[in-house]
Amino acid sequence: MADPVPDAAGPAGKGTTAAAEAAPTGEPEAAPAARTRPGWRGWRGRRPFWGGLLVLLGGAEILFTLRAPLPVVLHIGMQGLAGYLVPVVMVICGVLILVNPTQRLFYSILAVLSSLASWITSNLGGFLIGMIIGVLGACLTFGWLPDQPARRRRFRRKTPGPAQA
Repeated sequence: MADPVPDAAGPAGKGTTAAAEAAPTGEPEAAPAARTRPGWRGWRGRRPFWGGLLVLLGGAEILFTLRAPLPVVLHIGMQGLAGYLVPVVMVICGVLILVNPTQRLFYSILAVLSSLASWITSNLGGFLIGMIIGVLGACLTFGWLPDQPARRRRFRRKTPGPAQA
């Protein structure tokens, strides 16, 4: 038969719990940076990850606003074909930026043009939110440069104080 677990007050009223009384395993707790997967960080570091993700999310937001049950929805063209085509191009550009970073310049230019075209075709660019997210992601992708050396941490200069001067 198992021993009963003491309540929150503990046996002597010291406020201990069963978790605090458990014996340590002897293994040090891993730091948060040590728990991350190095493969994921390496994959993400070799491509314009945040730019591609923002373009993808911008296109998805515009598609979501087209399907929203709002009375403000605009449909231009044959059953709103352009309204669906432009955000789909944005989503495809976002995925291609993540999958094929060597062609990032072409995809980012196409993504910024389709983001700006969504102003006319897709509910004012997803009520401005999707358009701004798409343009920001395309700009991040366009400005990303591969194979840069890792940044070194900046250390403050030690200014000589009155005692050191």
